[in-house]
Amino acid sequence: MEIRPVEILLVEDNPGDVRLTQLALKENKIANNLHVAPDGVEALRFLLHEDEHADTPTPDVILLDLNMPRKDGREVLAEIKANNMLKRIPVVILTTSSAEEDILKSYDLHANCYITKPADFDQFIEVVQTIEGFWFSIVKLPSK
Repeated sequence: MEIRPVEILLVEDNPGDVRLTQLALKENKIANNLHVAPDGVEALRFLLHEDEHADTPTPDVILLDLNMPRKDGREVLAEIKANNMLKRIPVVILTTSSAEEDILKSYDLHANCYITKPADFDQFIEVVQTIEGFWFSIVKLPSK
C-alpha cells in the first residue's frame, strides 16, 4: 500500500520563516507536500480552489501566521472555521505573537493549537518537526 504524502498549507508572509519551515520538513522522515500562501487572501483562494488553485489538494493541516498583509490570520481562521467544507482541517497557529489576547482570540475562533515561533534557528526547526510528528504520526485526521 502506497502512503500518500501529507498535504500542508503554510500561510506565512516572512520568506525566512518559509525557508526554515521547508528545511525542517525536508529533514523529517514524513513525506509531505508543502504549499505556501504569502497572505490570507491567497490562502483562502488556495483553500477554495479558486483560479490557478482549481486543482490543488485540500491540505491535511494548515500552519497559519497571524500577522500578515491583506488579510490577517484571525480573519482567515474565522473564515475557515465558518466554512463547512474547510472547518475540519486542523489549523495550527504558528506566530511570533505571545500576546494573551491573540491566544484567546485564536482559540475562540477554534484554532486547534497555538504555538509561538521561537527566535532561535535550532528551536524553530525543532518546533516545526514536533508539529509534523504530532499531527502526522500521532493524531488521527479525518479522511478526505
